[in-house]
Parts: sequence; structure tokens; C-alpha cells
Amino acid sequence: MSIGNSPEDERPFEDVSEEARPSVGRALQQARIAAGLTVDDVSTATRVRIGIVRAIEADDFAPCGGDVYARGHIRTLAKAVRLDPAPLIERFEADHGGGRPAPTPAAPLFEAERIRPERRGPNWTAAMVAAIVVVIGFVGFTMVKGGDDDGAKENVAEGTQPSKSATPTPKSEKTAAPEPEPSDSAIAAAPQDKVTVKVSAADGRSWISAKDHSGRLLFDGLLKQGDSKTFQDSTKINLVLGDAGAIDLFVNGKKIEDDWQPGAVERLTYTKGDPQAG
Repeated sequence: MSIGNSPEDERPFEDVSEEARPSVGRALQQARIAAGLTVDDVSTATRVRIGIVRAIEADDFAPCGGDVYARGHIRTLAKAVRLDPAPLIERFEADHGGGRPAPTPAAPLFEAERIRPERRGPNWTAAMVAAIVVVIGFVGFTMVKGGDDDGAKENVAEGTQPSKSATPTPKSEKTAAPEPEPSDSAIAAAPQDKVTVKVSAADGRSWISAKDHSGRLLFDGLLKQGDSKTFQDSTKINLVLGDAGAIDLFVNGKKIEDDWQPGAVERLTYTKGDPQAG
């Protein structure tokens, strides 16, 4: 627990001039204090930066990066402090002109908040070795094939039928190619012993993060509209969708039907048994 950051220290003095219905930020702050949580506790639980949590509680939504993401943060913080987000969203829209504006680009906000993965360069050594083995195998096969053809021609010239060799033609050894990323055909026939998840940015772009069962980061970045990513693991896939309303999701070959709203931040986990039959 942070020193000097207890919920009791943050209790505001009663202001008799305040309106009967508190503002969005004030309501979130009161609910957090009532739940016995600090700003640090809420930030850790929601992965929303401390500065943004404090700004929202002060009714300053500029650091959110736009109304769409402000609504998403309000919804996330409300759930963390066990508050119904619907009235807060309505109050926010009423205080900011009403209606839903067009989604703003997600890249500046989430690039600042996300954990940047370690860059890994391509394995050129393995690729070169595989290419050399393939070339040597092709040359050897061509030479053996050419020798067989010459022997057959000589037998025909002498008036004899070419005999089949008792020993099989040696085959060149090839190194196994790296396992490719699961394709759409793999999604259509998803293996039973693995979980396969396809994320498609059908209605706009969205930041996504994907991890396997051990917590290893599979992808962390911005998915542009029309792009898609497929992830596969032996046990489960953990997802974070920055703008769930723009995403079409397919799990183990089946499309997930949902009612996610634009700007909603969703944290999901799927296993090889999802979705349930029927």
C-alpha cells in the first residue's frame, strides 16, 4: 500500500453547494473511496495509468485521447469500483455534446501505455542452411535422374529392355521448414488438441495484445482495418482488445457473437474447449 495514499486521506470535504447528482469523475472517486481502494489499486487492476485515473476523477478527459476512449476508460474504472457504468456514460455524453463522435486513432494512446515487446531479428543462419541443403538435394536428385536416363537409352540401343534397379534411388535429406503461422484453412479445420484464435479488424483499427498459456507475448500492436492475426497454443490464449467494437473474433473455427460497443476495452481468455457446443 502506498504511503500517504489511503482512501481515507482522499475523502473530500462535504460541499453543500454541489449538485445533487455528482459528476462522472466525482462519482468514480466516491465509489473508489467507498470500496476502500487507492488510485494505485485501481490503476493496477485496470492497467489504466495513474495520471489518467486522477485526471478522470477530476473530470479532465483530455488525457484519454478522445471521447471514444474516454467512454472506454469510464466503463473500465466503473467496473473496477463496482459501479454501474451506464449512467456514467449517459452523463458523460450529456456533458460533452451528446451523440457518439467518430472513433479517434488508437495508436498514440495505447503505444504510450502498452509494454513494448523485445525485438527479435530473423534467424538468417537457419534460413541459409535450409536453402543450401535444398539446393544440394536438388542437384543430387538431378544427377541420379540423369544417370538413370542414360542407362535406359543404352539398353534400348542394344535391343534389351531396361531392368528395374533392386535398390531404391537415394533421396536427399531436407531440414524441416519452420512452422508457419496458422492460416484461414487452419481456422476452418482447427485441431482438437489446440486452441486457435483469429482476430480480424473488420470495422476499424484497434490495438490488440495476445499471450499464450505461459504468459509469453505473442503480439502487441495496432491492427489496421482489414488486417487479421491468428494465434494458436496448446492450452489457452489471453487477449486484450483496445477497441472491441471494431473486432470480429473466431475461436476454434467458430465466430464469436458479441455486442461489444465501439471503444470498449475487453480482456478475454479462450481454451481449446471454447466456444461451447450449441
